[in-house]
Amino acid sequence: MTTHPTPPPVRVLLVDDHAVVRQGLRLFLGLDPRIEVVGEAANGEEALTEADALIPDVIVMDLMMPVMDGIAATRALRKRLPNTEIIALTSTLEEHKVNGAIEAGAISYMLKDASSDTLADAIHAAARGEVRLHPEAAKRLVRDFRGGEMRESLTPKETIVLQLIAHGYSNRDIAADQGVSEATVKTHVSRLLGKLGLESRTQAALYALKQGIASLDGVEL
Repeated sequence: MTTHPTPPPVRVLLVDDHAVVRQGLRLFLGLDPRIEVVGEAANGEEALTEADALIPDVIVMDLMMPVMDGIAATRALRKRLPNTEIIALTSTLEEHKVNGAIEAGAISYMLKDASSDTLADAIHAAARGEVRLHPEAAKRLVRDFRGGEMRESLTPKETIVLQLIAHGYSNRDIAADQGVSEATVKTHVSRLLGKLGLESRTQAALYALKQGIASLDGVEL
């Protein structure tokens, strides 16, 4: 019988200006043996320092903080650590915050009233490169989404990949679904982002929903 090695836990950095919030997140995320909280930061500037030192897989980022807010920190971190995914976690659905977080490069947008299981699922999804959005945030983002002007038509295969991205599929999931390699999927994703003038999978998902290429019904948000 072939045994598969247990994958290492997802390494998470918590960023929030309230120590009690960080403590609560650490406690309930600690219940998941597949997640390891490797550090904390109280503002965006601290997040940059800690992230540079720790190279986490996922950062759970509050948006409203002193010194440097979460949107500015997300924008800076996506440039410095492109392989680290960022989940925006906030108590508000203010439209400029929702749009700002996604435009800055957050892969997911969650509210602080989300259950621990929902947040843990979003962390694992982010580590796999999957998009997760709070349903109300998704509706607002789709309504207000302005990015993306098609510079060149998508091929049928690229259109399918775009639909699967909107449905929360990771590159590995898409590869399995389409019977191709992950490298091929990465090529499709890179090309469709270039053709649409987009910078992230999350923006691609929103584009697909906005254009009716995919539907909110049944989308993992």
